[in-house]
Amino acid sequence: MITKYIQIEDLVREVPGSVRYLMEKGIKCLACGEPIWGTLESAAKAKGFSENDIDEFVRDLNSITMVINA
Repeated sequence: MITKYIQIEDLVREVPGSVRYLMEKGIKCLACGEPIWGTLESAAKAKGFSENDIDEFVRDLNSITMVINA
């Protein structure tokens, strides 16, 4: 299960589809050659997202994971 505390590196490794999702949300450094270190929460906050936004990201990313694993 994905939480807002997941490390970006772990998220990308575990759910490759998360890169596209996060890029669509404006967290583009995942594919631009500048690695992001830290948690999903810290990366989202650095881009100005609220706690509610981050909770939505977690729900969406868990849904992506469920579809992939189905």
